[in-house]
Amino acid sequence: MSAFTKDDNNFSMKKRNRDWKIWFLYFLSFCFIGWLYEVLVFKFELGYGFVNRGFLFGPWLPVYGVGGMMILLSMNKLKTRKIRIGQVNITPLLCLFSIILLCTAVELLTSYLMEFAMGSWLWDYTNEGPNFQGRIALKSSVRFGLIGMAVLYGVWPVLDKLFVSLKNKRPQVFGLISYLLIGLFLMDVIARFFVGGNYVGP
Repeated sequence: MSAFTKDDNNFSMKKRNRDWKIWFLYFLSFCFIGWLYEVLVFKFELGYGFVNRGFLFGPWLPVYGVGGMMILLSMNKLKTRKIRIGQVNITPLLCLFSIILLCTAVELLTSYLMEFAMGSWLWDYTNEGPNFQGRIALKSSVRFGLIGMAVLYGVWPVLDKLFVSLKNKRPQVFGLISYLLIGLFLMDVIARFFVGGNYVGP
């Protein structure tokens, strides 16, 4: 069950806008989920063993954080609507296609930004079936779409309930955890520019 109902959904989202720490924790959670996903793919699908994916030192990939937040902010209202063709509710299907397009656009743009800043990007879909310059591929786009659906309908409501409950019941603990994680993330980003990336992989 979602952390809040359709009737109080807009109120809840407005209320959350007042506390940036909750939104940053959403972002970090999506960053970690993306990092864990890529580590598992490299270990079990590609057989590389443990690979700390990404260019930061910690267990987070900002591109997934950005993608997750974009999905949340753009799809939250759509998923509460009942769009039907006859008796069939096609809202989840519309969400899926929208997430696929959104994730594909984010991944493509990120590849160009990384190429501009670093000289290359950290993935290559050349051998992954239909693809564009190895930057995006149909297989990965569909996979990201399914993961995005899981986040939108399953993971985010759980995170929302957890963070809001912790903030209401243990505000000091919530504040301590929030500032600690924010500090670690910012130090990691700063270290990236002075020490160099921690990316190890093919």
